[in-house]
Amino acid sequence: MLRKIEGFIQPFKLEELKDALIKVGVEGMSVLPCKGFGRQLGYGAEETPSSSVKFLDKLKLEIVVEEEHVEEVIEVIKRMARTGTIGAGKIFVIPVEDAIRISTQEVGRSAIR
Repeated sequence: MLRKIEGFIQPFKLEELKDALIKVGVEGMSVLPCKGFGRQLGYGAEETPSSSVKFLDKLKLEIVVEEEHVEEVIEVIKRMARTGTIGAGKIFVIPVEDAIRISTQEVGRSAIR
């Protein structure tokens, strides 16, 4: 089974995280700029929230891996994206029914290798 790992991280963490993921064998990922907020409504621990929500700049990572690599990838993301403050990000794991490599028509696991 394939799994998609979606992570929302602070933009300044990307380069070190990318290098660490490559070291553990991640062969591809997508990174998209996005904005969002969580429980704190976009305000840091030292800020006083107002009635409006602040959207914060984040990066969304999308990585598809074989199930046996999910925990290792999650551990790398947790370690490398951690900031020690609220708003460091989130990780979601989603089942992937299939994958198709357009150039070669490979399907399933071989499509992500």
